[in-house]
Amino acid sequence: MKNPDVIIVGAGADGPAAAWKLADDHGLDVLILEGGAFHGNKQWPKPHADAGGTVSTDPADLDGKLLDEQFTHLEADANDPTWGYLRVGPADHSRAPWFRNLHQNAFIWQISAVGGTSLHYFANHPRAYPYAIDTQDHWPISYEELVPYYQLNEEMTSTQQAPMTGKEEVFIEGATNAGYPLIDSKNVTETGWRPQANAVEVPGRETSNGQPLDADYEGSFSYDDGFRGDTLVGDHFQGSSTPVDAPVRDKARKSSNVSYVPPALDTNKDAEKGNVAIRPNAYVTNIETTGGPGSIEASGVTFRDSWSGMTQTVEADTVVLAGGCIESPRLWLNSGLPDDGWVGKGLTTHWFDWVVGVYDDDTIAEINPDGEHMDPYIGQNSAVRFDKPGVGGMEDIGMSPGLVSYADYLFSQAGYSFDTPVDPDEPWDTRGYVVGEELKRRMSDYRQTKALLILTDDLPRQDNGVSLDNTFSDEHGAVPKIKWSPHPDDDAKRDELCRIAARIHREAGAEHVHRCDWPPLLLHMQSSMRMGKVLDSNAEAKNVDRLFVADHSALANGLGGPNPTNSGQALALRTADKIASLYF
Repeated sequence: MKNPDVIIVGAGADGPAAAWKLADDHGLDVLILEGGAFHGNKQWPKPHADAGGTVSTDPADLDGKLLDEQFTHLEADANDPTWGYLRVGPADHSRAPWFRNLHQNAFIWQISAVGGTSLHYFANHPRAYPYAIDTQDHWPISYEELVPYYQLNEEMTSTQQAPMTGKEEVFIEGATNAGYPLIDSKNVTETGWRPQANAVEVPGRETSNGQPLDADYEGSFSYDDGFRGDTLVGDHFQGSSTPVDAPVRDKARKSSNVSYVPPALDTNKDAEKGNVAIRPNAYVTNIETTGGPGSIEASGVTFRDSWSGMTQTVEADTVVLAGGCIESPRLWLNSGLPDDGWVGKGLTTHWFDWVVGVYDDDTIAEINPDGEHMDPYIGQNSAVRFDKPGVGGMEDIGMSPGLVSYADYLFSQAGYSFDTPVDPDEPWDTRGYVVGEELKRRMSDYRQTKALLILTDDLPRQDNGVSLDNTFSDEHGAVPKIKWSPHPDDDAKRDELCRIAARIHREAGAEHVHRCDWPPLLLHMQSSMRMGKVLDSNAEAKNVDRLFVADHSALANGLGGPNPTNSGQALALRTADKIASLYF
């Protein structure tokens, strides 16, 4: 594509959504440049070992069986941050991941590939709490204005209530006994629990070949044999290429490479619509501009082919940053664009924590007499949640054993549990690392153990964010330096949610409750290029015309605590409409 109308930098969760809207509804030609790999595409049959093709424009390039081969069910294959197929770094796995300077006890979890970090998320798709949008002065649009875009995004991503399994029954038992009511709304304004809204297609009551799907089903889980929807294996964090043999667009979990990339490429088959081209392995190093101080506008980008090292400049009428909360401000600052003090600042991450309940066999058998266990690897990873607007929320979580051992017992800022005293007034029995023989003993209860993920309503603060490192550079310029620390208000909210989680575990009959006390996990990153500060109400840069941001960094805050994917994509769809109305 030589002369695109719009260049989108990044094919993560939000960039493909904006591209589809621009081409499908407004007839614009869009070039997406992605720094990472393109999995499940015939142009790149060995994406981590060979340079492959250059660009994909044909939906026939997408191959679900090829994606099955590339995304295994082995958790280390996917999640190892150094050599796993879901990592942040170049597609060429003979090279190291990209360096981010993070001088604190914390962990960044990002993915660079078509689909971005939505490749390994749980597909949780709740909306923001309305109060988080309507009661904060710096957010320039109303919740009501976002609702039509939420509805469109939920249709595109097959968002629906997740089916319940044993671990959800235990959560509901505890939440109900604790006195929390069922919330019957997508627009949450009250405290309570509810089924999780997930971007995962659920299986029907029978296969497309008419076989009944129940506890006695002994058939194949292959798409070719008639199976549709989710296999209820909790492999979503590994990329989840199920049902096996399905075309990419019919995979059950709707990360953006499944939900938005196929319809975006479909526009190339319709003469009435625009065109979309996706070029992976293309790391953008500079935003090109025209004009002088006080009146500059974006005119294109320069990118570097991460296999050949060759650079190229492409011009366009508008440029959209969709690289995420770290990459978008890094590119802005490396391009020398105006910084009014808020570029990269105000980063939020939901100040996570993790509260574990261990149950005895009789308790689980009483709640779940059919299964008599709550294996964390059965069902969708997270199928029920708790919301408390003004404080945050929590999610019931199940994962594979390796990830469970890490998340439950090996990621802590508290020190070793045998050496960490617990206040007798607190509702948990232990806190901190669990190692050695004690870790083996705890993990032997894997099928009777489940965790609650705490998601705090942390607010943007100028001290937290992304800047350029003055010491280290790579082939793309100065590397990003990231800093995030909680405010005492954030600590108080996290403690309150952990106490509620412990109570839910106790009310369900847990015999032991453990608080991991995580250090900062930069996973639900939001608001580092936020509307109301760096961006105006159209998500256009205040200081650079024709430059927009369509990723989670444009969100004005942490949304109150709910997962940001639904809100980020809804806002990207709205931004696409604004781009078309302003410049085309």
